[in-house]
Amino acid sequence: MQKITPFLWYDDKAEEAMNFYVSIFKNSKVLRVTRYGEAGPGPKGTVMTAEFQLEGQEFVTLNAGPRFKFTEAISFVVNCETQEEVDYFWGKLTADGGQESQCGWLKDKYGLSWQVVPSVLGKMLRDKDAGKANRVMQAMMQMDKIDIKRLKQAYDR
Repeated sequence: MQKITPFLWYDDKAEEAMNFYVSIFKNSKVLRVTRYGEAGPGPKGTVMTAEFQLEGQEFVTLNAGPRFKFTEAISFVVNCETQEEVDYFWGKLTADGGQESQCGWLKDKYGLSWQVVPSVLGKMLRDKDAGKANRVMQAMMQMDKIDIKRLKQAYDR
């Protein structure tokens, strides 16, 4: 059993969100769906929780009404090795009403924040040459979706 599990609150789209995320990440699966019974608080037979796994990380979604909303204060990072991977996850996670933001951040159609980040970015930002790291930071600050080629150009200048 996983020690810490992200628990995501939805108004009434827990199962839909789970299926959306499972469809995007290749190494993923639905674990179980629990439905409300007679005691509620949701209507009997509707989804209470949906449990799933993305890339080995377990998540739980909950249908609990419009009391709380997601904010950018919490996000999930998708580490990518190639530009093709960045493009794939960016396109899938912003589809159908998601919102692009700055520096590799986005919100999916449910309002959950993600960061789609190439692994090379962290290596460049930690470079011992402060000039290289600063140029990469300046380049990244001008981007929504991260462009590895542009980062490398800034790094190599």
